[in-house]
Amino acid sequence: MPQRILVVDDEREIRRLVASYLIDDGFHVEELDNGRAVLERIQTPPPIDLIVLDVRMPELDGIETLRELRRVSDIHVIMLTAAAEETDRLIGLSVGADDYVTKPFSPREVVARVKAVLRRTRISTTEALTEPLAYDGITVDIDRHEVAVDGERVDLSALQFNLLRALAESPGRVFARHQLIDRVWGRDFYGEERIVDVHVGNLRKALGDSASQPRFIETVRGVGYRFIA
Repeated sequence: MPQRILVVDDEREIRRLVASYLIDDGFHVEELDNGRAVLERIQTPPPIDLIVLDVRMPELDGIETLRELRRVSDIHVIMLTAAAEETDRLIGLSVGADDYVTKPFSPREVVARVKAVLRRTRISTTEALTEPLAYDGITVDIDRHEVAVDGERVDLSALQFNLLRALAESPGRVFARHQLIDRVWGRDFYGEERIVDVHVGNLRKALGDSASQPRFIETVRGVGYRFIA
């Protein structure tokens, strides 16, 4: 099945231009013109693989849309920003955008960025381990792609699971952000390292963990993160 891309921009001409190039490259494309519609769409099937999201939109802008989106989903997002709006770009990356493209842009560049984000190497789940990773209060079953905290199953996104796995496979080891990016996002990652902080925060929430009193994931100030065993 072709991967499904959601193109969101209040300017119809830009939306259609980007969509036409993605369609020509074999993607299934849906179009929306506002952020509120995005938040409604991701709650319904079929699932979206990636969102191309404009920053400057009326009602709910792209930054606020992404902020709301990241509360419930780790879906890939590429932001469209004006060339002069560096602040928007940095805020978007800090909130959890995977990448950005500045206007004016070549539609081929957008397609290339979409492909790059979608092909980023995730930690393989095909490498069978004889035993789950089991620590005090948490179990990470690589083969089943399941996590349990205090015996209760926790639903994680694929990205959250891979981030937890990267940390839990080497308990006590301190991982710098760029090391986690290499292991989870892949070496062709374009964005800011601070995206790791956003997703660690989401992972902690899912696990019921706390940054101030960590049970599983500890922040090593000025360096990165480590899993507490």
